[in-house]
Amino acid sequence: MVIQGTYTYEYPRPAVTTDCVLFCQDHEEGLSVLLIERGGEPYKGCWAFPGGFLEMDETVEEGAVRELQEETGLILSLDDGRLKQLGCYSKVDRDPRGRVITIAFYAIVDKAEVKGSDDARDARWLPVSALPPLAFDHDVVLRDALRRLETDSHMH
Repeated sequence: MVIQGTYTYEYPRPAVTTDCVLFCQDHEEGLSVLLIERGGEPYKGCWAFPGGFLEMDETVEEGAVRELQEETGLILSLDDGRLKQLGCYSKVDRDPRGRVITIAFYAIVDKAEVKGSDDARDARWLPVSALPPLAFDHDVVLRDALRRLETDSHMH
């Protein structure tokens, strides 16, 4: 179902984005995370998680895997249960473009070839032990994802 028409609301509405925090075990580098180099402002040239704005006719999970594929070429199935919701990030000033709330997801995947495309200038697996500063509040998201990974590993 596609939502069409013009709507007016009494209250301002925030934008919603999704971000994917994908980890892999690299034999040489140890735990690595998939990052994209932003091709546009804000934070042009900075590294961030693959993600972007939600379309009106998709779930947050669908938006997350769509953005991941558009920006890195990596295809992730929602059916295999690997992609898990990490949390909602809603700090008022987290995005300089305006009021943006993101739903972050995480997964452990096998290392695969990635290539930056769409609005990502580059896409790479980078070792968690040697990351550059991240755009937006992605350092906070990463810290939460690493904590969740640790919790998950203790449960198995």
